[in-house]
Amino acid sequence: MTTERIGPPLTAGERETLRAFLDFHRATLAMKCEGLSDEDMAKRSMPPSTLSLLGLVRHMAEVERTWFRRVINKEDIGFVWSEKGDFQEAYNTEGATQQEAFAAWHAEVEHSRRIEREAESLDVTGYFPRWEADVSLRLVMLHLIHEYARHNGHADFLREGIDGTVGA
Repeated sequence: MTTERIGPPLTAGERETLRAFLDFHRATLAMKCEGLSDEDMAKRSMPPSTLSLLGLVRHMAEVERTWFRRVINKEDIGFVWSEKGDFQEAYNTEGATQQEAFAAWHAEVEHSRRIEREAESLDVTGYFPRWEADVSLRLVMLHLIHEYARHNGHADFLREGIDGTVGA
């Protein structure tokens, strides 16, 4: 599988630019994982950290699901991998495969894209219980760009540690 990563437009409206940057970062995470075995994907960074590429994909599925489906779309659904609603449980990759992780992540990304496309504007809001506040779709998209960018930095180091591959 080869991931197509399209650079964001240099001149576009706010929504198109946010959408493009988010998709750029989603594609970057997928690219960092290309060509690896389940064993490589599950390799941890360093003790005591449980951080791995497989864990990052699982974590980002939870992040997409929470912000777009639970917060913006107000769906009454639980987490993908945690009955307690703990984002950190996604990093436990015991018995996990990249096939199931990517299937969940791709499904959540498609839900997110649909929710964003169907939203009337970036001013649509949802309630985020952890912050005890309403948040706009604009903030959600910016937050996910930030989250992916941070974790893609982790993915850079993880991939380099696995097989020496650097760059995006």
